[in-house]
Amino acid sequence: MAADPSAAAAAAAPAADPDGPDAVRLTWNAWPRSKVEASRCVVPLAATVSPARAPDPSSPPPLPYPPLRCKPPCAALLNPFARVDFAAKIWICPLCFSRNHFPPHYAAISESNVPAELFPQCSTVEYLVAGAGVPGAPAPPPPPPVFLFVIDTCVIEEELEYVKMAMRKAVALLPEHALVGLVTFGTQVHLHELGFSDLSKIYVFRGTKEISKEQILDQLGLAGAGRPGFPKMPQQPGTPQVNGMHPAATAGVNRFLLPMSECECTLSTLLDELQPDQWPVEAGNRAIRCTGVALSVAAGLLGACMPGTGARIIALLGGPCTEGPGMIVSKDLSEPVRSHKDLDKDAAPHFQKAVKFYDGLAKQLVSQGHVLDVFASALDQVGLAEMKVAIERTGGLVVLSESFGHSVFKDSFKRIFEGGDQSLGLSFNGTLEINCSKDIKVQGIIGPCTSLEKKGALCADTVVGQGNTTAWKMCGLDRNTSLTVFFDVSPSERSGQPGHQNPHLYIQFVTSYQHPEGQMRIRVTTICRKWVDGSTNTEELVEGFDQETAAVVLARYISLKMEMEEEFDATRWLDRSLIRLCSRFGDYRKDDPSSFSLHSNFSLFPQFMFNLRRSQFVQVFNNSPDETAYFRMLLNRESITNSVAMIQPSLISFSFDSPPSPVFLDVASIAADRILLLDAYFSVVIFHGMTIAQWRNMGYQNQPEHEQFAQLLQAPHEEAQMIIKGRFPVPRLVVCDQHGSQARFLLAKLNPSATYNSAHDVAPGSDIIFTDDVSFQVFCEHLQRLAVQS
Repeated sequence: MAADPSAAAAAAAPAADPDGPDAVRLTWNAWPRSKVEASRCVVPLAATVSPARAPDPSSPPPLPYPPLRCKPPCAALLNPFARVDFAAKIWICPLCFSRNHFPPHYAAISESNVPAELFPQCSTVEYLVAGAGVPGAPAPPPPPPVFLFVIDTCVIEEELEYVKMAMRKAVALLPEHALVGLVTFGTQVHLHELGFSDLSKIYVFRGTKEISKEQILDQLGLAGAGRPGFPKMPQQPGTPQVNGMHPAATAGVNRFLLPMSECECTLSTLLDELQPDQWPVEAGNRAIRCTGVALSVAAGLLGACMPGTGARIIALLGGPCTEGPGMIVSKDLSEPVRSHKDLDKDAAPHFQKAVKFYDGLAKQLVSQGHVLDVFASALDQVGLAEMKVAIERTGGLVVLSESFGHSVFKDSFKRIFEGGDQSLGLSFNGTLEINCSKDIKVQGIIGPCTSLEKKGALCADTVVGQGNTTAWKMCGLDRNTSLTVFFDVSPSERSGQPGHQNPHLYIQFVTSYQHPEGQMRIRVTTICRKWVDGSTNTEELVEGFDQETAAVVLARYISLKMEMEEEFDATRWLDRSLIRLCSRFGDYRKDDPSSFSLHSNFSLFPQFMFNLRRSQFVQVFNNSPDETAYFRMLLNRESITNSVAMIQPSLISFSFDSPPSPVFLDVASIAADRILLLDAYFSVVIFHGMTIAQWRNMGYQNQPEHEQFAQLLQAPHEEAQMIIKGRFPVPRLVVCDQHGSQARFLLAKLNPSATYNSAHDVAPGSDIIFTDDVSFQVFCEHLQRLAVQS
């Protein structure tokens, strides 16, 4: 099977990328040939792909020449699976079997002299895109990246000080040539003209009414700018001045967006002078905050930039929008912010209108190729549930925390601007195209992207997520960005005939994007897998099942269904799917639950489903709509390894009598003389057993004869810092003791094998969970009984 070498390499190399050198994982690595067989597999045929993953150390450097394409309509790129006739200088495309001639500059090609894109181990290669249309011409220098900060000033003095501190750190980390702009907003929107350094000059927009991009550009005197192909010209002599304040020659967008090197001084003065919004807030009212207009102004200003500029709007929000477009709650404090119950009962009066507004903003940003990042730091909701569409469609980053002084915000915000190993590898202006063998159709993608509505023969009838297309736009992407592509098998009449059957299927992902270094690159990943006859050959299907990917794909799929379909019962849907999967691939005698067993490739899957049913993705009770939107956005964009940690956290035990080792995610793992470290992705919990906590409170760790105890206390903290260092957004660190109030962060995730009903047989020093939830053991007994029913 084609996947084996990468799996073997991943197993052999220390801490290798579990996604393999191609950064692609499939739910099934062997595919059934017919639609009926595919539906009997229960878990959809899907692939997760990370289009901008840092390249494998063994892969070649980016190739300095353009890629070769197969003739239309296929247009797939040359890859190692192509059959090459060196004598006739012809290559045969593995996807459509067309014959293509090599161009003259490949004349020296021979069996001993092969270009890098045909090396068998180079199933992923990158090309540097050179000057337009001229082979070998140097590429024009890329436009500098733009960072437009949108800061909410309707916050208390203390919070604003934290914002200023974070901004000063960010500004110090930005590259010299990066363009920077500043918008501050409260009751009104203030756009600061950084190019006017003599005194501070501000354009004010009223926060109550929606304004179009044209009106914004008109008001800023940029109305002629930003049309594709028209360079922004300084105003011609003889044309009327925009206003008497500034000379006409600087009427371009560069009054508002300046290189860091030129505006550092102005910007730091502005930050020093920034004060909380001065508008009076009446008793019993919320602050008047016009988030929607502020984001419109920011998007409108960026619309005047040259096309192809990579730009990010970085919004720092401290509360809900209470007026103008995008409003989520009224000013009156007696009206609470919408909850899940309100959304279910259609009792959230502002929700649909706000979603419609952000949908329009998303379309505008996508057409401009710009990104919206949101850092929301507030105790109440800020409206992430409504903004989700704009953040996700533009590939923006999102961080939710309780305060601008919290490490979750401070450390995450700093990470965006850091370079080196800590860098997120932020890239811009990506497009993803998918080519595949002719019996495969693409249903759509779940993840941070937008359909480019490029319809073709490869589009399936059923649509999942962003579908009806074979090309997608990703305005912003980074090393961790992961997309889930859903496929459909629809064999043609001819491919079913013996003699015409090709044993292999091929899928190619072509991503073009602006690399963090600035140059445009094309990344081509081609994967090959095997067709199997599912009705007779279940073993090969089972051998090719990837249970981690399958669990994550199902989690993303039901999250989407829960948002799109009212009355969708996720728990029942998951239970039925699991029962069908177990009765199809389990090993058992009919009606004998004790004989039931699962192949090792499926052995963890029931456990994943059990934890998914209890996770925050399915049980939205106790979470606000903002938190649910936040969790789902991250689930949809993270790698498989990270997403598995969200569904089923990992638990490590530290104790005197054994080295740190993984233990079951079960209440029975709690012991008085143990420290547990839980990694639940969004939070990392260090949990001290009762005895350990008492020894620590008595200060034993400070006595020289108890040095070993001091090391035991330190070890989980070091491990937690390792986890936190490599993750974005930075998780919340919770340090707690057994029976303490914060212990709930751990207890909520554990399997309730001991509850208040079974408290009599609990080991001393262990714990019980007060719940009526079934335990994993009971869940498995029911599953076995239902799976073997004839």
